[in-house]
Amino acid sequence: MATFLYKLGRLSFRRRHFVALIWVALLTLAGVGAAGAPAAGNSSFSIPGTEAQKAFDLLEQRFPGTSADGATARVVFKAPSGEKMTDPGNKATVKETVKELSDGSEVVRVTDPYQAKAVSKDGTIAYAQVSYKVSGMELDDAAKDALKDSAQDARAAGLTVEIGGDALQAVPHTGSSEIIGIAVAAVVLVITFGSLVTAGLPLLTALIGVGIGVSAITGLASALDLGSTTSILAMMIGLAVGIDYALFIVSRYRAELAEGREREEAAGRAVGTAGSAVVFAGLTVVIALVGLSVVNIPMLTKMGIAAAGTVAIAVLIALTMVPALLGYAGRKVKPAGEKGKLLGRAKKKDRPAKPNLGTRWASFVVRRPVAVLLLGVIGLGAAAVPATSLELGLPDDGSQPTSTTQRRAYDLLSEGFGPGFNGPLMVVVDAQDSDDPKAVFAETGDEIKGLKDVVTVTPAQPNKAGDTATITVIPGSKPSSVTTENLVHGIRDAGAGIKADTDANVLVTGSTAMNIDVSEKLNDALVPYLVLVVGLAFLLLIVVFRSILVPLKAALGFLLSVMAALGAVVAVFQWGWLSGLMGVEQTGPVMSMMPIFMVGVVFGLAMDYEVFLVTRMREAYVHGEKPAQAVVTGFRHGARVVTAAAVIMMAVFAGFIGSSESMVKMIGFGLAIAVFFDAFVVRMAIVPAVLALLGRKAWWLPKWLDRALPNVDVEGEGLRAASGDDGDRELVRV
Repeated sequence: MATFLYKLGRLSFRRRHFVALIWVALLTLAGVGAAGAPAAGNSSFSIPGTEAQKAFDLLEQRFPGTSADGATARVVFKAPSGEKMTDPGNKATVKETVKELSDGSEVVRVTDPYQAKAVSKDGTIAYAQVSYKVSGMELDDAAKDALKDSAQDARAAGLTVEIGGDALQAVPHTGSSEIIGIAVAAVVLVITFGSLVTAGLPLLTALIGVGIGVSAITGLASALDLGSTTSILAMMIGLAVGIDYALFIVSRYRAELAEGREREEAAGRAVGTAGSAVVFAGLTVVIALVGLSVVNIPMLTKMGIAAAGTVAIAVLIALTMVPALLGYAGRKVKPAGEKGKLLGRAKKKDRPAKPNLGTRWASFVVRRPVAVLLLGVIGLGAAAVPATSLELGLPDDGSQPTSTTQRRAYDLLSEGFGPGFNGPLMVVVDAQDSDDPKAVFAETGDEIKGLKDVVTVTPAQPNKAGDTATITVIPGSKPSSVTTENLVHGIRDAGAGIKADTDANVLVTGSTAMNIDVSEKLNDALVPYLVLVVGLAFLLLIVVFRSILVPLKAALGFLLSVMAALGAVVAVFQWGWLSGLMGVEQTGPVMSMMPIFMVGVVFGLAMDYEVFLVTRMREAYVHGEKPAQAVVTGFRHGARVVTAAAVIMMAVFAGFIGSSESMVKMIGFGLAIAVFFDAFVVRMAIVPAVLALLGRKAWWLPKWLDRALPNVDVEGEGLRAASGDDGDRELVRV
């Protein structure tokens, strides 16, 4: 591989005009496609195989034209102090509001609070429910404005009016903090390279790669039903890896220049060596992201594949456009050890070189491996403790900031009708195979009334054919509570008995039941996902490092860092620690998709640093250095760059904490803290400590496996042998 990439690097350097033209053309083509494509909507949320989804599909078949997937809005009214909603003046205001709400072309129906008995027992709170033909993301601005104007008219009459539901759902935005993240990355690159031109190369190539990836996602969003969150996550991951991959190749290029090589030769060797690490690091990220498809949640699968495509583009750009731009930069990119005019002049040749910080740190770890290992493991274990109280759920209006009208409507409904009113359960009774459907409907309602935590059970509402009915159940507890979850399972258990007696199917659906099913499905999929992704990456790393223990250590280190990161997420978003600093206005359960998505992304990124850092150590070891010295050599060449890469990645991820989308905010924080734990605690401390303790055993590989594995030559051994760089140095067989 090193030889092929070496030739590719030289070709890209020499034919830089052609390479640059191709990437600019691709960026232009993707941009034009994105500009002319329909806007991304809210990705349809389906969970194949779950009972809630089966019930939802059955509703669409048996109750046609009801727009079951359309947007809804609950307009909640509260009477002024000392008055009631049944007073003539307040009642007239509500009636007028209902009439205004019914005029919209996209409105299916509006319920009158007084006819639907949607007035609280004390008479102070009432609500009208508005159903629309289309989803909240597809709702016209005119319809949203009409909804807001109707509420404002009622407020002018003296009522407190708030709007809940998904009709006012906004397209998520990331805010200006992502720009701050890119700015921090630029500063780190300038400090690392001491040159604006050199620092600009990784930023430019990363932005081009992200531009192509996100534009392609935007252009295909409508056709492939990609949600607006998909492009944000692809941008987040694409920026981080794009900058890092280019950073490693530019750093290796400067190191090759420092050894006296010509610029084209240096570009070829940089791509042949560091580029090999980029390929395998990118493969681990792609495996982790594509592996999300095993969960069988279409939205998560699409997010993973879209992000994986952006990572693949980042790898290709690093291998081709980076050497092309190095050709354009010429002598403005200085050899390693020299500073540009921005940060000073080159060091004097007669002055002895002082060991850099990476060398000094690695030497300390090699001398005290047990102490460093214990401190790192205990520290990560302590950070992981909050993860033991992890609660999963999907966001509802109760998780919105208190400043939003959706949250205020949620609180008013809880006040007037009880906390369970915000999470009603819809029970679908399919009595098509039953002899007496009406009797089945009545029996089902009676069974549910006898369960714990049930406040209200509405009469069955049959369809035109009379073979299917819906029953609305109001729990006594809030939607995200364990009690409500137990009630859902209780209804399903009761339904199993009804099925045995009457051949009727009883299914529970609604947003609350769907959230419960999603959480359970994700929990069930976590172990198979870990086995698949970690197993494939383990095999890949065996090929890269030609070792059993090094990939095993990498996988165990990843588990430590991801558990510590989950602990930090729980502490901030569930417990509320430092929530003000992170802009978390409302604590609650951790997003159901968060753990498995973070596991996938963090594993791929963790292997990035493992590959970049440890390949340098193995390169030194196979060329004759002792194991402990090889660890120090790997840090001397790689620690500064890995540190810069980690800081950049943390800055990019942290920039998305300012997003208005709670999932993006949570993932941005989780990935940023996970990179910190993995890069600075696991890869910079635990890894060298373990390698120092293992010595030569770290690089052991059974002879039969050594013969069976392909030689991918990540270290560029073939390049050294071809050019005679090794001289008399003996290569160590490992």
